[in-house]
This record gives sequence, C-alpha cells and structure tokens, in this order.
Amino acid sequence: MNIYERIRKTCRPIRIVVGIILIALGFYTGNYWFYLGVIPLLAGLTNFCPACIISKKCDINKKED
Repeated sequence: MNIYERIRKTCRPIRIVVGIILIALGFYTGNYWFYLGVIPLLAGLTNFCPACIISKKCDINKKED
C-alpha cells in the first residue's frame, strides 16, 4: 500500500464527518452556506476525492504491479 492509498483511506471518514458537521451547523444556525457540507459528505460516501483526481496520484483504478 503506497502513501496515496493510506491518505485516501484516512481522508474518506474525515470528509464524511466534516460534511455531517457542516450540515448540522446549517440546520442549527439557519445559514445556507453550511449546506455546502453535502459536497464533502457525498465525496466521502462515493469515495470520490477531487484532490486525487486533479493530482492523478491516488487514482482508484490504478493497480500496483
């Protein structure tokens, strides 16, 4: 397992938690900007990492030989 796969594994739960926290803050405060928490929540649930796509370092489909 390379470093990028380890980063991807740790970032996924962090994105999910941050998304849930932002959505909860949006409901609590009534501020609509916090509803942007849907983006990291969906990114975590679908295992989609925008930073990995841009850098092409930790692609899901890439296989190690």
